[in-house]
Amino acid sequence: MPNRLVEENSPYLLQHAENPVDWYPWGEEALEKARAEDKPIFLSVGYAACHWCHVMEHESFEDPETAAIMNAHFVNIKVDREERPDIDHIYMQAVVAMTGQGGWPMSVFLTPEGQPFYGGTYFPPKPRHRMPSFREVLLSVERIWREDRGKLLKSGGKITQHLQKSVFTRESAGEIGATLLQQAAMRLAQAYDWKNGGWGGAPKFPQPMAIEFLLRQAARGDRTAFDMASHALKAMAKGGMYDVVGGGFARYSVDNFWLVPHFEKMLYDNAQLAQVYLHAYLITGEEPFRRVCESTLDFVSREMTHIEGGFYSSLDADSEGEEGKFYVWTPEEIQAVIPNEEEAALFSAAYGVTQAGNFEGHTVLQRTLDDEQIAEAFNIPIEQVPDRLAELHTRLLEKRSERIRPGTDDKVLVSWNGLMLIAFAEAGRYLQRPAYTEAAIRNADFLLTNLHLGDRLLRAWREGKARYNAYLEDYAALILGLLALYQSDPNPRWFSKAIELTEEVLTHFRDPEGGFFDTRDDHEALLYRPKDLQDNATPSGNALAATALLHLGAYELNLEWRNIAEEMIAQMGEHLTRYPTGFGQWLIAADFALNPVKEVAILGAPESPRTQSLVAALWKQYRPHLVAAISNVASGEQSGLPKLLLDRDLIDDQPTAYVCQGFVCQQPVNTSEELAEQLLN
Repeated sequence: MPNRLVEENSPYLLQHAENPVDWYPWGEEALEKARAEDKPIFLSVGYAACHWCHVMEHESFEDPETAAIMNAHFVNIKVDREERPDIDHIYMQAVVAMTGQGGWPMSVFLTPEGQPFYGGTYFPPKPRHRMPSFREVLLSVERIWREDRGKLLKSGGKITQHLQKSVFTRESAGEIGATLLQQAAMRLAQAYDWKNGGWGGAPKFPQPMAIEFLLRQAARGDRTAFDMASHALKAMAKGGMYDVVGGGFARYSVDNFWLVPHFEKMLYDNAQLAQVYLHAYLITGEEPFRRVCESTLDFVSREMTHIEGGFYSSLDADSEGEEGKFYVWTPEEIQAVIPNEEEAALFSAAYGVTQAGNFEGHTVLQRTLDDEQIAEAFNIPIEQVPDRLAELHTRLLEKRSERIRPGTDDKVLVSWNGLMLIAFAEAGRYLQRPAYTEAAIRNADFLLTNLHLGDRLLRAWREGKARYNAYLEDYAALILGLLALYQSDPNPRWFSKAIELTEEVLTHFRDPEGGFFDTRDDHEALLYRPKDLQDNATPSGNALAATALLHLGAYELNLEWRNIAEEMIAQMGEHLTRYPTGFGQWLIAADFALNPVKEVAILGAPESPRTQSLVAALWKQYRPHLVAAISNVASGEQSGLPKLLLDRDLIDDQPTAYVCQGFVCQQPVNTSEELAEQLLN
């Protein structure tokens, strides 16, 4: 018999709707039941693509005896962390404070008032690896709640006080130091893994924000920053964590070598990685970087896009009950798809396909020979190698599509969509791929139509239903996405909506102490009002908001917005230089704040070849410190335009470009050659 989760919209919650556990979604009904029955709350937080969440469900939540204990002694609440990042953040901070580490599934025990007093992550069905069994945990908590409740209440009170104090900890604002960027780049270099690429040990995460920061330094001539970024991107692009057959990236590598991935594919990883591979291509001109960017965006278009334009959240790690089964190969499977012996030998040599395999008797595809080695071993011109492999990838992808696919979490989250919107919009204009620009337009229209209702943005959409107040990260990511799209498709709607959303942020999220809260001022009352400042797998809402205000300040010539952002960066103090991988988006914002910004206004009918030539000159190279506004003056349209465009005239009745910097504008020009020269100065 289904439990209450059957009425929910989240794929993760629906996965648990048939459990014998009497699950409740987070809400007043569950909290009131806990208060009325004087029972502690068991809060379980996870997400649809989480492998260990599936394991704990199968081992414990599907077990009738375990469920009987849970139902008798607890009010059980299940939360999708992707729908409710506020609840996830608050109670993850509690788990980390109690145990020193966190992760998913997250398992937390609360008082009826929501105070956490005991928690952890995955608990096994039987004691192992120094972990108690889940049943032991349940019975122990129940016994102490019954026999020594004061001890638990005291613990919960202390933890709550600690969390409430820590959220408001801030440093006094100073000036943003000119050496901040160099110090952060130096710290990244000191921690860099020059053998395998990336930072840290297993499990190894891709760190796209740190790479983007380094690419910005590389664009200004920092050779060490370039070497780090390029080395990391090439290491990941060999395969393993990167899906060489179908494109896109898994969440992380379980080893130091980017070989065996945690096979789930998340929208936010692929958005950020597509963008950094694009920027690496623009800086270097190296085709492999472009291929990875395009194959990643093509994967998202093919497998993670709703027919109306929204982007799905994730693909599961598991299929047919096995992690990674969809993605791995045996020599026999390769030979069946590639019957030509020479071609099969070439592919197997390129990717190290062996009978023993490299993952549980199968092979995760990762390059073991580079193009030069393949050309030499098989006596073919080196320039033919990429095309030969690409053709074989296509055959394998066609065959793989016949397998049972991993589950898709098809909910649409605004913040993750905003990040992917940026990637498609930038790739569309830089690579001159109209299909990418069209995907960005459809996505922006979908989000604004379905999730921005009145003066309120909502967080999540699925099957025609939009739910939950949007968070700061949703607003800020969508603002940046709309600004990126405006530069690819200069429709005033995109810019005016970005301004409208910014005004909502300033009205409803502002913290008098500086920066912004993660939740609106009319959000439901929780243990405290969260304000997450650290960048994790996704950029923090505050870092994105600071970035957005800097860009909008340049568009609107608004010093107040720029000052808010600069004060936010300054308040982060030494965090940016001491822990650069944890504050990558803040470093990107600081880079924009500390470097001269070119403010470009282009006037002219879009169908005019001269207008098109001026616009093309903007996007011939990577320009991270440029904002561009384009207006079809022939139409007389003025509403919704940035102030950067106002009071500009055509020169000689021809399409005209204005280049400004620091409130000083150069002479307007009519040719792309003149514009390119001004952009270099």
